[in-house]
Amino acid sequence: MSTPRFYCETPLAPNTEIALPEALAHHAARVLRLRDGAPLVLFDGQGGEYPGTLRIDGKAACALLGAHLPREAELPGRVTLVQGLPSGDKMDWVIEKAVELGAARVVPVAAQRSVLQLSGARLDKRVQHWRRIAQSAAEQCGRNRLTEVDAPQSLRDYLAQPEPGLRLLCHPDATTDLPGALAAHDVRTHGLALLVGPEGGWSEAELQDAARAGVTAVRFGPRVLRTETAGLALIAAATALLGWHH
Repeated sequence: MSTPRFYCETPLAPNTEIALPEALAHHAARVLRLRDGAPLVLFDGQGGEYPGTLRIDGKAACALLGAHLPREAELPGRVTLVQGLPSGDKMDWVIEKAVELGAARVVPVAAQRSVLQLSGARLDKRVQHWRRIAQSAAEQCGRNRLTEVDAPQSLRDYLAQPEPGLRLLCHPDATTDLPGALAAHDVRTHGLALLVGPEGGWSEAELQDAARAGVTAVRFGPRVLRTETAGLALIAAATALLGWHH
């Protein structure tokens, strides 16, 4: 069994003792049933990780940290997934797998054809839920940095943000394919954003907005992929084509 890994919001330092936040302590001792003296690994999202030993005293728990290990599992370049909000809880799956595939940021887009519409307290609750999923996925897959998960926004609002690098929008009628689009840009230096529409696809107005913002439409294979499949397949294919999967 691999050593359990936990994200800790508290900044960490080598060779120190740190009191574990209540939620983390509960998860380690009550959910995973780790015993006093069990090995663990903590990371704070600032890079690297800290192997340590769990100490349990009643309901309180702390960790005795060892040396900082500068281990990373990040892609050589920054990948952003811009995902049109799918129906139901499909976004949970998309975020979890995007983290595993190495995405640095996920931008949920409340597209014009998105069935799921969120606002107010329900929106805030869902965003916190997605961020917990991203945290858990980082713990599980060995990443020491957290994937950013934005609050849902319109495509126009996303496009108005300055984002360096290549932005590709998945569209079945595009004339450019993924390898051709990637070959023309240095995405390792400037980054890559992949835009995937919801179940009904992007609206004509959204496609026009994207084109005006300099986004390149690309086709991806002869089959129609579900929205929860397309973005993940694009990340996997792009990182493989770029040689980032080693």
